[in-house]
Amino acid sequence: MSSPTGPAAKTERLLNLVLCLLYTRRALPKSKIRDIVPQYGDAASDEAFDRMFERDKDELRELGIPLVTEDIGGVWDDEVGYRIDQREYALPDIEFEPDELAVLGLASRTWAHASLAGPAAQALRKLKAAGIERDGDSLVGIEPRLGTSEPAFEPVKNAVVGQQTISFGYRTGGQGEVNTRRVQPWGLASWHGRWYLTGFDLDRGAPRVFRLSRIDGTVSVVRRAAPYVVPSDHRAREMIRTTVGEREFSGSATVRVREGRGQSLRRRGETRGVEGEWTTLQVPFTDDDALADEVSGYGADVVVVEPVEVRDLVVARLRGALAAHRALTGGAA
Repeated sequence: MSSPTGPAAKTERLLNLVLCLLYTRRALPKSKIRDIVPQYGDAASDEAFDRMFERDKDELRELGIPLVTEDIGGVWDDEVGYRIDQREYALPDIEFEPDELAVLGLASRTWAHASLAGPAAQALRKLKAAGIERDGDSLVGIEPRLGTSEPAFEPVKNAVVGQQTISFGYRTGGQGEVNTRRVQPWGLASWHGRWYLTGFDLDRGAPRVFRLSRIDGTVSVVRRAAPYVVPSDHRAREMIRTTVGEREFSGSATVRVREGRGQSLRRRGETRGVEGEWTTLQVPFTDDDALADEVSGYGADVVVVEPVEVRDLVVARLRGALAAHRALTGGAA
């Protein structure tokens, strides 16, 4: 297994340093710390280690970790040792209010079917193990729609974390022409329900923003690519906001929503009529694909009346889901 690089390597090194200093009973000198933390042992020289260690100490203190220095030398020696004060480091018992528990439960449901479901579920298990139960009743009417279903999400996320140059096919818009792009990934963020990659486009020679749903085919790591550094002032969401802009509604759809369902559509739509358990809404939307994704997630509880283009996209998605289900179950409906 290869060692992590870039931000991942730094995170692992800081974590190892924290573990080293947190669980020692007495302050440790730098020489001992260098022996214990693997990444320090790989330093090219004593000077390189000293610079790395000083930067890490400053970063831990900026993170609020109580790093303590103590004189561990004898009468004729002023050697300094380091440790983390466990009493200051430990968090006090945390009690959650019902509304706070609701947010935690909502967060776990948001990622329930995403590629990041593991960490969310683990966090909830830890809360549950501590005797904290999420308040499901307070989530009535809230239906999170933050998804990471794009096939490109996992490899792009890994490339951002590992600072690896990647190559992929990219549609310029809608079903436009697909061109190969080589990108140095800087960040990954969600903006108005869509995931975007920020980075430096090597072919265009300039920073660019890419919507993950427009990545076509496989995301590949560019071998023997030159190393790069993410700009220190880079803010992914700010770059996406200024590039993509605020959401502007470009159309309106007529949809029928079953009673008690489609809360996100109800919140932004206008009621046009009620017939039995069905409510007819007029819903503004940004683009056909985005609305089709949202509606198809409700299954049989939401029906698009018009425009026909969106209805056809929803039907295609539902048929695709049915075909995938039959493939997994051997043809059973």
